[in-house]
Order: sequence, then C-alpha cells, then structure tokens
Amino acid sequence: MNNIALSIVRLADNRTGDNVNPRSIAGTSLGLAYLLLATPMARGWLEMTMSSHMLVQIPLLVAIGFLAIRVLPKARQTALLTAVGGTLPCVLLAVIASTYWMLPRALDAALASSSVELAKFVTLPALVGAPLSLAWQRLAIIGRGVIWTNFISMLAVLGWLYIVAPVRVCNNYSVFEQERAGWLMVVLAVSLFFAWLCRLFVGSAPIRQTTDSCRESDVMTAEVAVVSQQA
Repeated sequence: MNNIALSIVRLADNRTGDNVNPRSIAGTSLGLAYLLLATPMARGWLEMTMSSHMLVQIPLLVAIGFLAIRVLPKARQTALLTAVGGTLPCVLLAVIASTYWMLPRALDAALASSSVELAKFVTLPALVGAPLSLAWQRLAIIGRGVIWTNFISMLAVLGWLYIVAPVRVCNNYSVFEQERAGWLMVVLAVSLFFAWLCRLFVGSAPIRQTTDSCRESDVMTAEVAVVSQQA
C-alpha cells in the first residue's frame, strides 16, 4: 500500500504544475474514491453478496484510510503517531476494530441499520487503515510478521467456520453465500501466506543488494569528485 501511495503522489506530480501540491491531488483522489464507495449504487452492489461485502468493500475502506495517511507529509505522520501514543496503541486499535467488522453480527447490523453502516464507513478507514499506516513503517520485520500471521490466521479460521457452520451465521445472506465466502477467505489466507513468505525470503535479498550498490556508487562518486578537485 505504501508503494501505491507513492505512485499516486508521483503521478499527480507529473501531471500538475509547480504551483499545485501533488499531495492535495492524491488526497482528492482518495476522497472521491471514498465518496464513490458510499453511494447507494456502490453499496448495494458490494453488499449484495457476502463475499464482496467482506473481501471487497471492507478492504477498500481500510485501504483508503491507509493510503490517506501515506499522502500526508512525514512530519505530520510522526506528529499523529506521537499523539496517539506510539506504535503499539495503533496496532491494537487496528486489530480490535478489524476483528469486530469481520464478525457476522456486525455485517447484519450494518445492513439493517443506517447508523451502523455509517459507523462502518467511519471506523474502517479511521480506526483500522489509518492507525495501521502510522505504525507500519515503524515496525520491524518481526512486528510486521506478527500482524500478517494474526490477520492470515484469523481469516483462515473465520473462513473455515463459515464453511462448516450448519446454519446461517448472517441473516441477510444464504448458506450458499456463506460457504462461498468461507472458501474464498481460506484461499485468500493461503495465498497471502505464501506471498508473504516469498516476499520475506526472496524479495529481501535484492533490496539489500540494491541498497549496497547505491551506497557503493555514492562512495565512488564522492571519490571521483575529490580526485577531480585535487587535479
């Protein structure tokens, strides 16, 4: 998500003049995406099935909150992180809020009550995406691994429960929708687990190698500059 936010800012920077702040363009784009998700047509379409409700709408709301923090200047991100008490409170808040919105009762309440639906649209970006974004860059690889394993395991267990449950756990969705959502959650959990392992064991080496190469290149450039001045 961090790379997506940087891409949004760079794209806005390339398409705007010097007098226009690219971060404001990126923020406006995220705001428009948020408003689009809040339209009755988008809500009706995404909430039509349990799978799209849990695996499309909710993650998109979280992603908007995550990316909105990344668009802010670094100094403001640091100030916000300090104001909320640091990394640990952000992670705990994101875990608790995300766990609640994965419960079947929360989905039913959001479909039955407009106030709960409004709470969903407010809390997912503000209490899940934003705190996770503030804490993510400060977390070491172990901390990120803990968050990933917690999310993946919760996704797999909840999906398995949806599959084996003999009755409907959501009053607004059929047993067929429930089973399909469960299988999709299990498949997504397995896919995320292997993708995270590949990134952890395969993707880290090129990054270190590229960083070392850049440092060596900077040192060589500095040495050449010194030799040129002496000559």
